[in-house]
Amino acid sequence: MVRAQHLGAVCVTVGLALAGCAPAAPPAAAPAPVNYPLAPRPVRKGEVPLDPAPVTEGDTVFELIGLSTGLPSVIGSHAEWPAKGRFVRVRLVISNAGRNSVPFDANRQLLRTTDGVEHSPDPQAMLIKRQPGKFDLGPTDRLEFDLYYDIPPAAIPAALHAFGGPSLTDFSDATGTDAAITPAR
Repeated sequence: MVRAQHLGAVCVTVGLALAGCAPAAPPAAAPAPVNYPLAPRPVRKGEVPLDPAPVTEGDTVFELIGLSTGLPSVIGSHAEWPAKGRFVRVRLVISNAGRNSVPFDANRQLLRTTDGVEHSPDPQAMLIKRQPGKFDLGPTDRLEFDLYYDIPPAAIPAALHAFGGPSLTDFSDATGTDAAITPAR
C-alpha cells in the first residue's frame, strides 16, 4: 500500500514537471474597443470641415472640426453685432483625458493667423452666440462649441493656440499647444 502511494506521488510529481515544460497557451487577445455609434452631422452653411487631428495640452484634447470665415456679423436671439473686420468661427471639440476636472477658459484660446498675429475670442460675439466662457470640464467629459474671432479682412486663420487648463506638469497653464487649421481631405 505504501508502495502504491509512493508510486502515485512520483507520477503526480513527474506529471507536474512535464506540465511545466509544456508550451504556454498564447495570451488572450485584448477585446476590441467599443465605440459610440454617433451619426454624422451635416456641416453648417458656409462652414468648411476640418481634419480633426487631436492635439493634447495637459489633460485636455482639442479637435478642430469646422471653420467659417468672412462673417460680416453675428446674430443671436437678442442682438446682431457687426464685425470690425470679419468674424471667423472655429468649431471645436474638447475632451478631458484625465481623472480630475480641468478648469477651462474659452477666452484664452487664441487664433493665430498666417501673419503670426494671435487674436483673442471676441467677447461680444461669444456672448451673443451664447458660447461658454469659464467652466470645469469633468473627467472623461467632452464638449463641442464655437469660438468667434474678429480679425482683419485680409488675415487668414492658420492655427488655434490652445490652452487646456492647469495640470500637474504646467501649474500656470502658460505653454499651450498649436492645433493646425487643416481642411478635411
